[in-house]
Order: sequence, then structure tokens, then C-alpha cells
Amino acid sequence: MGGCGLAETGRAAHLFVMNELPTAAANGAAARTAQPLDPESRARLEELARRFHAADGMGMQVLNLVGGRAESLLDRLPAPVRGRLEEATAKALRVASEAAHRSRGRVGDGSDWLNTAVTTAMGAAGGAGGLPTAMAELPVTTTVLLRAIQGIAAEHGFDPAEPQVRLQCLQVFGAAGPLARDDGTDMAFLSARVTLTGATLHGLISRLAPRLATVLGQKLAAQTVPVIGAVAGAATNYAFTTYYQEMARVYFGLRGLARDTGLDPDTLLAEFRLIVQPPRAVR
Repeated sequence: MGGCGLAETGRAAHLFVMNELPTAAANGAAARTAQPLDPESRARLEELARRFHAADGMGMQVLNLVGGRAESLLDRLPAPVRGRLEEATAKALRVASEAAHRSRGRVGDGSDWLNTAVTTAMGAAGGAGGLPTAMAELPVTTTVLLRAIQGIAAEHGFDPAEPQVRLQCLQVFGAAGPLARDDGTDMAFLSARVTLTGATLHGLISRLAPRLATVLGQKLAAQTVPVIGAVAGAATNYAFTTYYQEMARVYFGLRGLARDTGLDPDTLLAEFRLIVQPPRAVR
């Protein structure tokens, strides 16, 4: 269970699992020298590309429902709320990281359908009460989303209890968001590096918070549309949960493919880019 400010401010083997897909794969030369993939690997890569393209399918429907554009949604929020968004987002990420991590030994991973149903219901409740309840719902929904991402990581054979994988799960929130999809931003999130240091969790949250604040601000604004707040809240949370689950499947699917095949990571991401963004014909 497809940002305004984001667009403006910026979207092998086991050894490979411990490092992010290198940004060098974006290099056109890497694409030209990539070795052909075997049919099974190419089929898996093409399926991941389909998920990448389909991830924001609900986003436009939400924008049509609330009657606006992603670029203008934040203007609907009161100035004091906009000023506190980054702080609230960082807090939501910290709460979600700890709560999702602690819950893994007590509650099993849910299906995509169940995760979507839960967040959709929470979005409706948050939207029904206006901005105060939508703000209160934010860290809860973020926690459920992160648990869903962790479940997808485990599904692909990665252990969310490992520090590196825990960080990679958080890194999925570096995607652009479903209401203002930006393939360039999402490609950047796929190739961003996360390395383990003493202050990694704090540093990663600090880097993610400004980008995610814009995305979550759009969500809050959509939820607080007068009269249809509950409907908009449900639809928005449905779109967000679908989007981040699909992004997580792409993110960990690429890592799983590299692990399972031993393919060179540069080659793998270069091929993925060519499928997602094929070169335009020269006239």
C-alpha cells in the first residue's frame, strides 16, 4: 500500500548489503558499459521498475479530492504549524524508530492490506477532528509505516534488528512522497549512502526531517480540508502507505537482487535507471 518544498530544495554479496547503492551508478558511462543481465534478473528488475512507476498512483486522486496542487498545500496550514513541522517530523521519526524497533518482538509483521487498512482508519480519525487530531495522529501513522517498511525488509531476507538495516528502513522516508512525485528525488534516495557511526541514527533523522517535513505537511493540509476532512484523511493515508510500501519493495528488492546474484551494484542501478528513465531518441 506513487514535494513542494522538496522539489525546490532538492528526490554484493553481503558486503553490498552493508552499503547503499553507489551514486556512481547514475553515471551514463556506467550504463553504456553495463553487462547484459540474465533473463531472470532482468525480469526482477523490470518488476521493480513497474512498482517504482506505480507507487504514486493514488497521489493525483488525493489532489483532485482536496482541490489543490502539491505546491500549494502547505500554504493552507497556519504559519505556526508550518514553523514547527520540521521539529514535529524529527520527533515523529525518533518515536517511530524506537516504537517500531521495540514492537518487533511482540507483534508480527502485517500484510500490505492490513497496514493500509490500519493507516487509512487512522487517517480518517485524524482528519475528522481537524488539525489537532491530524497532528496527534502523525507519529502513530509514521510508526505503522516504519513497521511496514521493516516487514518488507524482513520479507527480502534482511534483519531489521541489525543496525544497518534499521537505518535503511528509515532511509525509505527519503523518497519524495506520493503527492509531489519526483523521479529524480526518488532515484537519489535509492542511491544515497548510509554508513554506521556513533551518531548515525540522530544524523540520519536530522537529514531526513527537512525533506519529510514538507511531505508530511502536505498530508496534514490534505487531512484538514473543511467538511471532507475524514475522507481526505483516509485517502491521504491510503496513498502514503501504498507509496512507501512500494518504495520499500523497490529499495530492498534492488539490494536483494544484488545479494542473490552477486551483480555489480553499479551495473544493477544503471540498468534500473535505463528501464525507469529510458534515453530519449535524438532527432
